[in-house]
Amino acid sequence: MTDQAKVPGPQGPGAGAPALVVSGAGKRYGGVQAVVDISLELAPGERMGVIGPNGAGKTTLFKMIAGDVRPTTGAIEIFGRDVTRMSTARRARLGVGRTFQVSNLFRDMTVLDNVRVAARGGTAKARVFWRTQGLSDAVTQSAFEHLESVGLMSRRNDTVANLSHGEQRQLEIAMALVGEPDLLLLDEPAAGLSATERTTLRELIEQLPRTLPILLIEHDMSLALGLTDRVMCMENGKHVVTGTPEEVREHEKVKEIYLGRRGQK
Repeated sequence: MTDQAKVPGPQGPGAGAPALVVSGAGKRYGGVQAVVDISLELAPGERMGVIGPNGAGKTTLFKMIAGDVRPTTGAIEIFGRDVTRMSTARRARLGVGRTFQVSNLFRDMTVLDNVRVAARGGTAKARVFWRTQGLSDAVTQSAFEHLESVGLMSRRNDTVANLSHGEQRQLEIAMALVGEPDLLLLDEPAAGLSATERTTLRELIEQLPRTLPILLIEHDMSLALGLTDRVMCMENGKHVVTGTPEEVREHEKVKEIYLGRRGQK
C-alpha cells in the first residue's frame, strides 16, 4: 500500500489485542432503547456474525461499531484503542473497512473510478483532483487488483448505474478492501440479492484472507451461519445467545425467533 495514512493496526501498537471489543454498548433514541447492554469480542483472524430478525438492533449495533452513531452507554475498542467517541474517518485510519446496508456508490462514475476514489481516500492525495491518473500509477494498479479479486475487472469501464445489484455489492467489497483494512465490517451484504447473487457473494467472502477479521451483520441466518466461526443472535435490541454456528442453529430461542416454534429440528 502506497503512502497510506492509516495508523498501524495489528502489527503496530494494537498487536496482540482483540480486533474488536464491544463492552456493554447501548443506544437510546428518546424513549426507545434500540440496543441494550451488548458485549462481544472479535479475535484477530476471526469471522463473527450477528443475526436477528428485523428490528433486532443489528444495524444500530453496526453503526455504533463503525462510528456512524455514538453509544448512549458502554465502550468500543479496536485493536486495544478506545474508539467510542472517534469519527468514522479516524476509525478508517485505524484500519477499519466497511460496506453499507444500502449501496453507497458513485452511480454516474465508472467502476474503476469508484475504486480509485476509495483507494485515494486513505492517502495524502485524497483531496487532489486535478491530476490525471494513469493506468500505471499505484492507485490504479491497486484498483485493478481488487476489481480482479471480486470478479469485476471486465466491467471496470462501465458506469456503476449499469451494474446489477449483485455486482454493485461486489464493487462495494472491492472498495472496502482497496484500503487494505485490518478489520472488515459487512452490513447485510446479501440484502436484496437473488439466490445466484448470494452464492457469488458467499464465495467471494469465503475467499478473503483468513488473517482478516470480519464482523458480518446479516438477516439471512443460513448465510451468516455458513460464513462465520461464531455467531451472536439478537432480538429486540438484546443479546440472546453467542456460540458456534451449530450451537446457535440448535438453540431453542433462536428456533423460536426464526421458525416461530420451539423444539423442532
